[in-house]
Amino acid sequence: EVQLQASGGGLVQTGGSLRLSCAVSGFTSDLGALAWFRQAPRKEREIVLCISTSDGTTHHEDASTEGRFTISTDAAKTAVHLQMNNLKPEDTAVYFCAARLRDIVMDTTRYPYWGQGTQVTVSS
Repeated sequence: EVQLQASGGGLVQTGGSLRLSCAVSGFTSDLGALAWFRQAPRKEREIVLCISTSDGTTHHEDASTEGRFTISTDAAKTAVHLQMNNLKPEDTAVYFCAARLRDIVMDTTRYPYWGQGTQVTVSS
């Protein structure tokens, strides 16, 4: 079993930065991919960024976050971070970390392990 605990959300002004962290525990050596998702009010959950634990390859799902958001993890797969710069009001959402045993997929339904979510609010 794998457990995830997200933290680091908060209120920030437009143009500001936040760093989200997710502590990963359990059978972390088996993990193939770690990801960050977000869900804005009245919208479906969407993937933001994911990273392969085998080679560090990352994937953005939304072009609007490229150049602003980066994902990183450690060799032991015990944490995954989301650095968010130049934040915009449209980035306001609950952010979730997630993990899966196999390699990257850009599909919410194929991540079986989830953290509890952390609120990010960007004021205009």
